[in-house]
Amino acid sequence: MDTRQPLQLLGGLSPQQFMKRHWQKKPLLIRQAVPGFKPLLDRAALFALAARDDVESRLLSQGKKGWQFKRGPFERRVFPGLKTPDWTLLVQGVDLHDDGVHQLMQQFRFVPDARLDDVMISYATNGGGVGPHFDSYDVFLLQAHGQRRWRIGRQKDLSLVEGLPLKILANFQPEEEYVLDPGDMLYLPPRWAHDGVAVGECMTYSIGFRQPGRGELARELLQRLAEDAEDAAGTAVYRDPGQPAVESPAGIPPEMMDFARDALQAVLNDPAELQCLLGEYLSEPKQNVWFEASQAPARVGGVTLDRRTRMMFDDQHIFINGESYRASGRDAVLMRRLADGRRLGASEVARASQGARSLITNWLEAGWLHVER
Repeated sequence: MDTRQPLQLLGGLSPQQFMKRHWQKKPLLIRQAVPGFKPLLDRAALFALAARDDVESRLLSQGKKGWQFKRGPFERRVFPGLKTPDWTLLVQGVDLHDDGVHQLMQQFRFVPDARLDDVMISYATNGGGVGPHFDSYDVFLLQAHGQRRWRIGRQKDLSLVEGLPLKILANFQPEEEYVLDPGDMLYLPPRWAHDGVAVGECMTYSIGFRQPGRGELARELLQRLAEDAEDAAGTAVYRDPGQPAVESPAGIPPEMMDFARDALQAVLNDPAELQCLLGEYLSEPKQNVWFEASQAPARVGGVTLDRRTRMMFDDQHIFINGESYRASGRDAVLMRRLADGRRLGASEVARASQGARSLITNWLEAGWLHVER
């Protein structure tokens, strides 16, 4: 992608301009970001996804009893009638299950894949929504069917209504209001309060971006470090030949604290290890994803990544579906091309080294790659 070229998707801004002016800074309303856009899944297909065990879905409604919230999977009879107002179905990670939605998400890869999360589809009857709230991540809200009225604001008071199953702002103060038609899109940075209400039957696609917290990232990396801690810290044991007799035996010796600190520092001081752990974490597939193993063909032509495969790289490694590989030279260039373009042509595969072709074969058999047809 040439990040200097203007995109209709971004209202005539280039990706470079958008990232500089709006990303994590201020909203952007884009009329006809995707001209003529229509739902990539019809209502029946979306309802069918919500009935599956491997798909995360939620049902929200507002009525005389206040807000009601349920988690899927849902049988069709669970949904209120289509003419019943004020209910919403949210289906998460639709890009994992539909090629068209996956291809839509690829248009937003001017943001690093390490940040790109998933596409959620919201179906709502008239008046349906999830209430005024704020998200802790960036999101593009693409209108797919019908209309939705959005009210947004830079909310300072983030207090929530108590006793609800949802995080709804208690004192929402909107500053702007827009009605989006199919093809229109609204970008919102983190913590911008917003309230979207369906005007008639409505579908909205939310392209969301992961934003791991510092504590979350530290916890994840430390858990992964713990698995290899003994190798990284070495086999030395605590010795204290100079330990004097003590009158207070319950006190922890300072030397033992130093020993523990040195052991932890030895684990944390390996930059290559931290690189691997971060890449493996960021490329880990979603929890509800599994791949179907198959026999690789005797002759491999072009290949494409499975839509559920996450593949990234850094200066020294290739990461794919939670695994890491050292890579350098021509093979590194080839694998980076596969990660960026999500495909390799037959001539590129043919020029790969024996080791690279062996990896490609293994990934084909694991279901992470598919032969291009």
